[in-house]
Amino acid sequence: MAHVVVIGAGLAGLSAAAHLQGQGHEVSVVEAQAGPGGRGIAVQRNGFTFDTGPTVLTMTNLLDDTLAPLGRTAADTFDLHLLDPAYRACFADGSTLHIRHGHEAMRAEIARECGSEDAAAFDEFVTWLRALYEVEVPHFIDVNFDSPADLLRNPGAMARLVRLGGFGRLGPAIRRRFRDERLHRIFSFQAMYAGLAPEQALAIYAVITYMDSIEGVWFPRGGMRAVPELLAAVLQEAGVEFRYGAPVTRILTRPDGAVAGVHIARVSGAERAGDDWAGAGERLACDAVVCTIDVPTAYDRLLPDLTPPVAVQRPRYSPSAVVWHVGVRGGPEAMPQAAHHNIHFGRQWAQCFEDLLVAGTRMRDPSRLVSVPSLDDPSAAPAGHSTLYVLEPVPNLAVGHVDWATERPAMRAELEAFLDANGYPTHVVAEHLVDPTDWARAGMAAGTPFALAHTFAQTGPFRPSNVERRRPGLFFAGSGTIPGVGVPMVLISGKLAARRVASYLPTPGLPR
Repeated sequence: MAHVVVIGAGLAGLSAAAHLQGQGHEVSVVEAQAGPGGRGIAVQRNGFTFDTGPTVLTMTNLLDDTLAPLGRTAADTFDLHLLDPAYRACFADGSTLHIRHGHEAMRAEIARECGSEDAAAFDEFVTWLRALYEVEVPHFIDVNFDSPADLLRNPGAMARLVRLGGFGRLGPAIRRRFRDERLHRIFSFQAMYAGLAPEQALAIYAVITYMDSIEGVWFPRGGMRAVPELLAAVLQEAGVEFRYGAPVTRILTRPDGAVAGVHIARVSGAERAGDDWAGAGERLACDAVVCTIDVPTAYDRLLPDLTPPVAVQRPRYSPSAVVWHVGVRGGPEAMPQAAHHNIHFGRQWAQCFEDLLVAGTRMRDPSRLVSVPSLDDPSAAPAGHSTLYVLEPVPNLAVGHVDWATERPAMRAELEAFLDANGYPTHVVAEHLVDPTDWARAGMAAGTPFALAHTFAQTGPFRPSNVERRRPGLFFAGSGTIPGVGVPMVLISGKLAARRVASYLPTPGLPR
């Protein structure tokens, strides 16, 4: 039985561990933090629980895919609740649109708010989105790439993607279909997940719109933190070893350069908060490593002797975000208009992307997301109180010209005024604010939790590979490698890394 170490207990690492365990390997997950969750680990403040990671869960079939090697399903592991509406979209003119679950319900919403012409256009739009999804996932997302030539290993799939307009631009593709400018926004803002403006993003990223606007958004009982926590519990029951408070400082190698293990530092909490992870520790021998640390950070900290891939040498990063987690006095009755996810669009649109991506400044007229997790997770807040998750996209540290030491308190005040102006309670009882410098201290390159942007030059075979051939036995998973950013993508990334391990290691039970 081969021993595989997974670095990181976020969703990518947990997915990799599940597939590796299913292959019959001995698996150890080592995590620098005190528990599972990665960048989505929960934070406790004054009786409130803040989920600090992703707020949107889509494509729950991928949870089934992750659990299948362990003989489990999503249904017998999680208590998932469909959010309908998935989003409440609020516009500067005072109008509101709800992103409803199901074709007919959303068509009716569009007919009521935007007119019959756009409602009819929605029918063709859904057909287009589904066709994109059906060709992209099996042929270009749920696959490993060894070279750009692999894009043509299924010429029929590539030809179909071209016919569908997948290599056009997302913004124009949406505008051609709908007249109402509000629909342009709600069906293209997902380009931000890919780190691009809708005018720059390829139309293939409409697949993200399909995932949440068509397939639906779900929320687990116990909050989003329940996903990594329950996955970790199932893995432990299956025999996977977990080591928390165990930051990896080096990849150990054999004389031939192949992976031999990892060095785990034993450090105090004060040391762990800084950048210097040196100190006494232990060596954990293994036959292969799956690393889920942000890829640029992994090369910088763990592989300083290797020249990073081109996409890491000349990276283009996604915008970052300021997230203000707030515990407030006032329950659901204090904000009867609120949905679980609320997008507040500013009047400006294209100019805001120019601010974020080119000028490196805060958006002049920001659009913001307000999630209210306690509406569907009462355990997140004491009785009569609520938790709010307020997100504003901001420049990453690579392009940004923001002094966060001075901007941080000013922005907090702006966000509080914004909540008050939009009908949310603002009697703050507990809070936890995260800006790009905090993301950077947590190991995220350029201070962004959204990793490398999905430009064409950083997509598919051009994105940093999930196999480091100069260090045999080292593989990557997570948002910095293929297929990319978002809960569905990182779950797939763990599976793809496990496939790489299966090709590298001998079949369990057979002699080496």
